[in-house]
Amino acid sequence: MFKLSEIKELIELLDQTSVHELEIENEGARLSIRKNGVSEVVHVQPQMVAAVPQNISAAVPAPALQETAPAPQAAEASRSAAPAANLHTIASPMVGTFYRSSSPEAQPYVNIGDKVGEKTTVCIIEAMKLMNELEAEVKGEIIDILVENGQMVEYGQPLFLVKPE
Repeated sequence: MFKLSEIKELIELLDQTSVHELEIENEGARLSIRKNGVSEVVHVQPQMVAAVPQNISAAVPAPALQETAPAPQAAEASRSAAPAANLHTIASPMVGTFYRSSSPEAQPYVNIGDKVGEKTTVCIIEAMKLMNELEAEVKGEIIDILVENGQMVEYGQPLFLVKPE
């Protein structure tokens, strides 16, 4: 599987060369990058499904520049400031946009009160048009969802509170 940092580095390197297409296969994953074309990462394992930006020279996609209203941020900060000691916090592993489901029409991966396992997908974090599925990494019950669907999140920002079993 390709790491996000590896993909970013390959995009930057390709952008600096006269090469127009690059295709790599590694550990059951295939990465295809084309300048000014649709590129995708296809994995045999459903851990991460990603689409690489069409315009490789664009460092940050337009949706990432949207700002959220200060009121939800303040509410989120107060909720996540003092989580109970016996709860596990699922935090964002990267900067990006938080999505509760795989598409606007789909049901959320998890809701408050749902039981999760270590491999249960709880959300998607979109970073540079790469859709990264985030797993619970702990067995337990979702107690709180600390961010809103479509909200920008920072590295390390708490997303969910889970009561471990």
